[in-house]
Amino acid sequence: MEKSKILYVSQAIMPYLSESEIGRICRILPQGILEKGKEIRTFMPRFGNINERRNQLHEVIRLSGLNIIIDDTDHPLIIKVASIQQARMQIYFIDNDDFFHRKSDVYDASGADQPDNDERAIFFARGVLETTLKLRWAPDIIHCHGWFTSFIVLFIRLLMKDDPHFANSKIVMSIYDNGFPGKWDGRLKKKLFVEGIDKKALNKIDVDDYQSLCKMVIDMSDGIVQGSKDIDADVLAYAQASGKPFLPYTAEDQLVEACNTFYDTIRK
Repeated sequence: MEKSKILYVSQAIMPYLSESEIGRICRILPQGILEKGKEIRTFMPRFGNINERRNQLHEVIRLSGLNIIIDDTDHPLIIKVASIQQARMQIYFIDNDDFFHRKSDVYDASGADQPDNDERAIFFARGVLETTLKLRWAPDIIHCHGWFTSFIVLFIRLLMKDDPHFANSKIVMSIYDNGFPGKWDGRLKKKLFVEGIDKKALNKIDVDDYQSLCKMVIDMSDGIVQGSKDIDADVLAYAQASGKPFLPYTAEDQLVEACNTFYDTIRK
């Protein structure tokens, strides 16, 4: 029987960024699932506070070079890769000089949101999907971790819903306690638009803050994982009432087994 293929997409993975709940989980979960006999690929943003020399990142020329247009501006896609040797894991990094070379991640030095986080998240999502196509590796499960990965779900559903590469892919979203305050500007739909997207469906999307973003993801996903013990109460209630397969918060030392079973359930 062919091995199941799990695509992990995360906004943080240790040791590339400082310790966090998402970073720990996205370090141990892919390795654990690999050891369970499934195939994996793992992606994260190449934020500017990642030390390329210490972590031995290098560019993958054959995967780089595509231009991604957001809001009528071209942004070159650069793909880098590094290995966690003891885990036999490769990590693919989505990079771009405009979005990912400032010395911070989703927050600036003062802890405030980056003002262009919407465009950065859009670029990241499209970069992951385009690179997966180039790799000719069709995932059975796409498991997204953290709000920064949310537009993966939207582009799969509205742009690539008829692409045979993703025809059988199921989407799982882990929701954590790492939301963002405030609202995005009213031009988000224009930034999300790309030739070929289902424009009527896009126009029905009403997303401008963290809660509405999470609810959109819940509506479009095949399964939801409660990543943190405490998440936004409104989002948690929405997920539990959605009727979608739901994995409640699970301790990190039990998460591999729980997710492995959850993936198998989602695929049936």
